[in-house]
This record gives sequence, structure tokens and C-alpha cells, in this order.
Amino acid sequence: MALAFGLGPLASPVGVLGALVVLAVIVLVGRYVLSVAWRLITIGIVVVATLYILSLLGFGLGVFG
Repeated sequence: MALAFGLGPLASPVGVLGALVVLAVIVLVGRYVLSVAWRLITIGIVVVATLYILSLLGFGLGVFG
């Protein structure tokens, strides 16, 4: 009985359900943010690699010197 009082709102099934729903929302939002971050990182890699290769070929863009 003392353990149930120590859990607070998680002592009831409704509290556990609410906590699981909140965790699911956090995971879904996190997945979306990470997918956007991966796209931005991939785009950045492609842009920097393209500019670097162009500078190696002699096209002076003023970015890498």
C-alpha cells in the first residue's frame, strides 16, 4: 500500500495510460525532428562536397579560398 502512495498519479490505470500517451507523443515528435535533422545534414554534406569538388576543378566561388 505504501508503494501505491509513492507512485502518485501512476498508481491508477488512468495515470499509467496518460504517462504512456505522453511518452508516445514525445517519441513521435522526436522521430519527426530527427528526420528533419538528417535531411538538413545530408543536404549540407552534398552542398559542401559539391562546392569542394568545384573548387578542386578550378571554379573559384570564393567559398573555400
